[in-house]
Amino acid sequence: MSGCCDPRGCDGIFGSRYARSRAAAYRRRGLDDDATRMVDYAAARGLDGATVLEIGGGVGEIQLELLRRGAASAVSVELVDAYDRVAEELLASAGLSGRVQRRVLDIAVSPHEVQPADIVVLHRVVCCYPDYGRLLASAASHARRVLVFSHPTRNLGTRAVISSQNALLRLGRKSFRTFTHSPEEMLEVPRALGMTGGPVPGGIVWKVAGLERVG
Repeated sequence: MSGCCDPRGCDGIFGSRYARSRAAAYRRRGLDDDATRMVDYAAARGLDGATVLEIGGGVGEIQLELLRRGAASAVSVELVDAYDRVAEELLASAGLSGRVQRRVLDIAVSPHEVQPADIVVLHRVVCCYPDYGRLLASAASHARRVLVFSHPTRNLGTRAVISSQNALLRLGRKSFRTFTHSPEEMLEVPRALGMTGGPVPGGIVWKVAGLERVG
């Protein structure tokens, strides 16, 4: 379950080398299937002139695709700054320099430091944040129109994999951890804050949830 991070240990896992590998993969193959479903979900609900907030934006490939499809601007919030240089290179090569603002902070802890956006995205982020309720509440509160996030399928297989990974991390004395939160309980967080929606069809290992603001 790569791509998730505990806020206490991300900087020890996701450094500049990881950022370069993610950017290289995107240049070769484009978005992965799960990210594509997330972008398609947002695009189907209208992107022209929209603002985007991506929590855990990484090298920014989802932001790039949303901008290409009509979004006006994006803010990328990360817990580490290791992605910044590579993300700026991707933006420049796409002719989109200046369209993304990058911030380093924990939005669940400091929600008032980030402005709301029309579209809020979290790809492979909620799966690793210990307090998913606090994170998703912050994300939903920032979403004017659409919230879309991905998470691992929760079954015996994925729970065993994550348990093994965490055991290895403990042996390596790393604080980074991954989690398999209940999909139903995660969906209840944005629903309680006035959003409606649920699972987006598709995906085997990773699932996508999409919600819209009511009223």
